[in-house]
Amino acid sequence: MSLSNELIGILSTGMYMPQTIMTAKDIAEASGLPEDVVEQKLGIRQKHVPGPGPEDHTCEMGILAAREAIAKAGIDPKEIDLVIYIGEEHKEYPVWTAALKLQHEIGAVNAWAFDAALRCGTTIMALKVAKSLMMADDSIQTALLAGGYRNVDLIDYENPRTRFMFNLAAGGGAMLLRKGHACNVVLESHLITDGAFAEDVIVPAGGTKMPLTSDLLNQGQGLYLDVPDPEGMKQRLDHTSMARFVEVIRRAAEKSGWQLSDIDYLAILHMKKSAHDYVLREIGLSEEQSVYLQDYGHVGQLDQILSLELGVEQGKIKNGDRVILVSAGIGYAWGATAIQWGKGRNE
Repeated sequence: MSLSNELIGILSTGMYMPQTIMTAKDIAEASGLPEDVVEQKLGIRQKHVPGPGPEDHTCEMGILAAREAIAKAGIDPKEIDLVIYIGEEHKEYPVWTAALKLQHEIGAVNAWAFDAALRCGTTIMALKVAKSLMMADDSIQTALLAGGYRNVDLIDYENPRTRFMFNLAAGGGAMLLRKGHACNVVLESHLITDGAFAEDVIVPAGGTKMPLTSDLLNQGQGLYLDVPDPEGMKQRLDHTSMARFVEVIRRAAEKSGWQLSDIDYLAILHMKKSAHDYVLREIGLSEEQSVYLQDYGHVGQLDQILSLELGVEQGKIKNGDRVILVSAGIGYAWGATAIQWGKGRNE
């Protein structure tokens, strides 16, 4: 097998964003926070939230993004061999494999499909899994990663314990991978998980510990994301989170034969501006080497796909650039993947 046949490259990406917008002023009014705090500290000028139409349901947004990626690539959906759903567990039905619905709706009749879940780290994890499967199985030549996200539904703006999640938004994202595609090459990934934070951010009701009842529904109790011990979580997370962002970036780069100084662009999730700036500073990048998603909000694990698209559109990602996708998910998980964008450099 030639070296080019061993490569896994990104054929195309797709995004779907709902038309409904929630502004910083709207968030301020719902939460009681000053508008300038929402804009400057939380880093949200506006965000996309679901509208009333059927197209803004979770899996449906993933379907729309997948169709866009397929159209951009100019391929027949029958060419897809594997579908990995990278959306959220909060979707149309509570016990449901969304990948199968998405596979059917896009016409990927020759694929097999499954759901992946690592909260906002799902896309990074799924890229590693997809690449591994494609390298190990000759029958998988083309893979689709796609899904939707609307965990914004789970936010109670009157709960100050979840203030750091007021940026949650909605959207769909997709990415097509192909074996032997020597362009936008997926290199190495690195992930860290720390189960010490496993129960720090939860939706209390609806599981086996607190089954959903009519009383809970009527009272609206336990139906939203919550943080049982916010001070304890903050103290423990402050000692680890930023360092682990830098660590997964560094390790993904080193596994791919790069140094931190080689990175040209960072596709990072939306978080408060001070944290965003800290990560860029620690790895030696400027603001022009990333996109701050202050006009989109945090679309969960789809932020990296959105940042890639915006980076290309804004001219921040060019042929040959070394790109790192990085994210973190509650639970807690941190992950990064290196991408050699375009057809590479002549060095």
